[in-house]
Amino acid sequence: MKPTSGPEVAPRPASDIRAFASSCTLHGLGHVFGPGGLTLRRVLWAVAVLLSLAAFLYQVAERVRYYGEYHHETALDERESHQLTFPAITLCNINPLRRSRLTPNDLYWAGPVLLGLDPAEHAAFLRALGRPPAPPGFMPSPTFDMAQLYARAGHSLDDMLLDCRYRGQPCGPENFTAIFTRMGQCYTFNSGADGAELLTTSKGGVGNGLEVMLDVQQDEYLPVWRDREETPFEVGIRVQIHSQEEPPIIDQLGFGAAPGYQTFVSCQQQQLSFLPPPWGDCSSVSPDLDLELEPSGPLGSPNPSPGPSPPYSLMGCRLACETRYVARKCGCRMMHMPGSAPVCSPQQYKDCTNPALDAMLRKDACACPSPCASTRYAKELSMVRIPSRAAARYLARKHNRSEAYIEENMLVLDIFFKALNYEMVEQKKAYEVSELLGDIGGQMGLFIGASLLTILEILDYLCEVFRDRVLGYFWNRRRSQRHSSTNLLQEGLEGPRTHVPHLSLGPRPPTHPCAVTKTISASRRTCYLVTRL
Repeated sequence: MKPTSGPEVAPRPASDIRAFASSCTLHGLGHVFGPGGLTLRRVLWAVAVLLSLAAFLYQVAERVRYYGEYHHETALDERESHQLTFPAITLCNINPLRRSRLTPNDLYWAGPVLLGLDPAEHAAFLRALGRPPAPPGFMPSPTFDMAQLYARAGHSLDDMLLDCRYRGQPCGPENFTAIFTRMGQCYTFNSGADGAELLTTSKGGVGNGLEVMLDVQQDEYLPVWRDREETPFEVGIRVQIHSQEEPPIIDQLGFGAAPGYQTFVSCQQQQLSFLPPPWGDCSSVSPDLDLELEPSGPLGSPNPSPGPSPPYSLMGCRLACETRYVARKCGCRMMHMPGSAPVCSPQQYKDCTNPALDAMLRKDACACPSPCASTRYAKELSMVRIPSRAAARYLARKHNRSEAYIEENMLVLDIFFKALNYEMVEQKKAYEVSELLGDIGGQMGLFIGASLLTILEILDYLCEVFRDRVLGYFWNRRRSQRHSSTNLLQEGLEGPRTHVPHLSLGPRPPTHPCAVTKTISASRRTCYLVTRL
């Protein structure tokens, strides 16, 4: 015979907290729910576990709050490149119209707007231009187009461009694209318009960029008839260096190059990368600017064509905003603005567009976010006098001009990259999701000694509690109901036997078949009765 051991202890169910605490990897839980009664040691362990859990939850809440603030940081990096795309170069003569191309019809329509002339002053102004007065019976044209005026009377690049070289190779007016700005008709080199291939450079320094010699044509400048806000007093060329994705805003962002000087412009490309909301406020698409102004007539879309829209840029957004503002206010657009609305007449320029545009700029009505990716160019300028005394006579003979004319009208512009490197200014997320999870994991291990598997253990324990306590309650209730039905059925089957008049421990006397049949029939009737109940 086997020796008898003590009474066997029944294993605890998986939903029991003591069984879970003894096997869980959460530190301190086994000391709190261990076997035995309430002791001081168990109380101290419980306090330590609760304090550690509170500290852990506080740290988690702080990390989550910090992540919800969406902080960012800006990194500046200088990178090398074997080849850089040359920027777009826009040139404008400071004088918008040539005096030799103005006609009496131009003065009739545009004189009050551009020059502040009264109709009675037209004859005197024509004499100042060295032009004959209007013939007797002069009749102005029924309509007038400002864009055609600037295209016809503006300075022509064929006349201004004396010499052009890009990386030592000759270039000409065919490498420039005419464009309208607020300064009139201007010209852009390397614009990439109409799918033209963009020029690149693989070297830095003087001679590896664009070098142009220009004639500013001072003898074609309009006389200053009256001191007005738009009256230019300077002479020279306005220049803007920009990327091909953004339109030139040369009246605001251009720098000047004066005649009698050779201007060296050393550039460095800067690529900017900003974050979208909620970390930053940049945008990759143009916002739908809805200015609260009453439209004065049916207008077309501000886009010049249904083709693919250019990449979003800050200057492009402002130009589109100004276009929509002026179009809604005046029912037309200025000549440098895109769109299908008609170009404003000179009278509309004077009465509506110029005042409306100035008022909009003062109110800063255009809310244009910064682009998420953009390119700009840092510039360093230096100048030397040109021409020298030795070169003045040669240049005068070459261009069939006097030496005085060469000194007063000629300038040289040399634009190049300082080196084949560029600056990368990039916004980055200061706190990533991976860092948040790492911090939470570190705080979890420090304060409560838990890990991801510990969380799985707790979830598994909760599932066991739900199965045993909740689902077990319904299972036991259903089992008790079934047990009650079974007992009732058994009582119904044993009912006829309770009527036996006496009980005998001896052998049972034989039963007649008819009696058995009657007993079975009675049992069936009783079963049927229980089922109906």
